[in-house]
Amino acid sequence: MPPLALAAPVLSRQADPVRVATERLASALPAREDAAVLVDLLEDDLREGLDALGDVEAHFAELLSTLRTGPLSPVSLVNAGDDLRVVERLDYLHDLVLQLRKRMAQAAAMARQVPSTRTR
Repeated sequence: MPPLALAAPVLSRQADPVRVATERLASALPAREDAAVLVDLLEDDLREGLDALGDVEAHFAELLSTLRTGPLSPVSLVNAGDDLRVVERLDYLHDLVLQLRKRMAQAAAMARQVPSTRTR
């Protein structure tokens, strides 16, 4: 296998901040199945949250575009502001934030079980 083929997965993994963060968390937790599952769930939640944030950001960009360059009729203004999907994504983000809070508390509890290797 060419050396570049071996380097590509490493580079893409390093360029993925969610993966880097969750791998760091995994290394701080005990080497147990429940910790691995928690890290996987946390990674999924982070990715889904970032995706939902992107949808919300796109909605705001569309609003700005309408206000800056689009027709400013009453109908176009109401249509631009009436995006049920963004409201659903905000509700979903609320649920995800609560779930992430729970998972981070679980990770904190597990991290207490790992003996510290740091010297004080």
